[in-house]
Amino acid sequence: MNASLFQRILGAEFFHLAPAVKSLHLRQGEFAYAGRVYIVRGKGLLSRLCGLFARLAPEMHDAPITVRFITSPRKEVWRRDFNGSPLVSTLQTKDGQLFERMGLISFRFRLYRIDKDLHWVGRKARVMGLIPLPSSWLEHVRCTESEVEGRYHFMVDAQLPFIGPLIKYEGWLEPA
Repeated sequence: MNASLFQRILGAEFFHLAPAVKSLHLRQGEFAYAGRVYIVRGKGLLSRLCGLFARLAPEMHDAPITVRFITSPRKEVWRRDFNGSPLVSTLQTKDGQLFERMGLISFRFRLYRIDKDLHWVGRKARVMGLIPLPSSWLEHVRCTESEVEGRYHFMVDAQLPFIGPLIKYEGWLEPA
């Protein structure tokens, strides 16, 4: 079997991740995970407008989440369902970084490991593939993947200068 997308990006660091994180990112083919999620959305007008533009899920607490994955060594498609609110993204590697496309927005993330947790930090972003956002805007666009009580745990936090918090969501997943 070929190395997974995340194995290729992280190299030997991949094997030091928590078992639940490693297990999710080793799988290839079609599979699903399910769990629970908490979502907090930014309250400001600009934050709400950006959230609408990006089609972010609404605020919800202890709601069901399902993620359907289609993965190969070169590309992954994640189809998230936040209690009826969909979010689809495609992941690939570009220049040793994770490239994620969600609708009209694309991101590049630097991946790194701290202890057994996987961290994503935003490095570049474009709107409609043409309009670059300043790199400094992405300093507070982050994701952490970890293991809590034997389950895969995730936390995504996106904040922008002048706009403030866009969305923060966290929860857990396990194989469906």
